[in-house]
Amino acid sequence: MLMPKRVKYRKAQKGRIKGVAKRGTTISFGHYGLMALELGRLSSRHIESCRLTMTRFIKKGGKIWIRIFPDRPVTKKPAETRMGKGKGNPEFWVAAVKPGRVMFEMEGVSLEDAREAFRQVGHKLPIVTKFLER
Repeated sequence: MLMPKRVKYRKAQKGRIKGVAKRGTTISFGHYGLMALELGRLSSRHIESCRLTMTRFIKKGGKIWIRIFPDRPVTKKPAETRMGKGKGNPEFWVAAVKPGRVMFEMEGVSLEDAREAFRQVGHKLPIVTKFLER
């Protein structure tokens, strides 16, 4: 599972994700990409499940780039705990994704294989995505 080695602050405020992506909006490494069309928070589990799906589908051929990284901690309070007593402990890490962000890239496979792999990956994600080719 992806997570930062160390962070300056252990707990972060939730904040709001708004606007469109300014960086990472074009395919930089591979020939095919998967772009986010919605705002969302993708956990490290989402990213790992997508990575597994892509690598299993393309088998030995091709190369994959993951262009998002979960660097924001999400805290939770234990179940059946009364209100107050401070903020909960960090439970998992998320990557904030804006519309237009290219999340995954791939090369070394045919167009049909790339399209099918990214279609399967899209089903694993909580946001709407779009297939791109260079």
